[in-house]
Amino acid sequence: MKLRMTAAFLALATFASIASAGEIKPFSQAEFDRLTQAGQPVVVDVSATWCPTCKAQKPILETLMKQPAYKDVTLLTVDFDSEKSTVRAFKVSMQSTLVGFKGTQEVARSVGDTTEAGIEGLIQKTTR
Repeated sequence: MKLRMTAAFLALATFASIASAGEIKPFSQAEFDRLTQAGQPVVVDVSATWCPTCKAQKPILETLMKQPAYKDVTLLTVDFDSEKSTVRAFKVSMQSTLVGFKGTQEVARSVGDTTEAGIEGLIQKTTR
């Protein structure tokens, strides 16, 4: 009985942490427009699979997006190599670029930042 209660508690705690986490999704123009028009905070992550800086950013972004403080933030990922029209639309010239939006307004941009404090600062600007 005690083991079942512990397992149930762990399952509930896992679900609660997932429910309170921000979302990470592949970019689509329709989703970006829907979120920004609704005034939601959005971070666009332009990265490439071969990029070492992008690989360093990824676990930081994933960890931060799990924090309850960023439960309303959506991270939309853009592949630098295969989504060139989207890359151009955001005026991005390099992979490892993060662009933060609060509603339809761009509020932050960084290129090549691999510090947790720097990336979190960008995310925070979308929520203020």
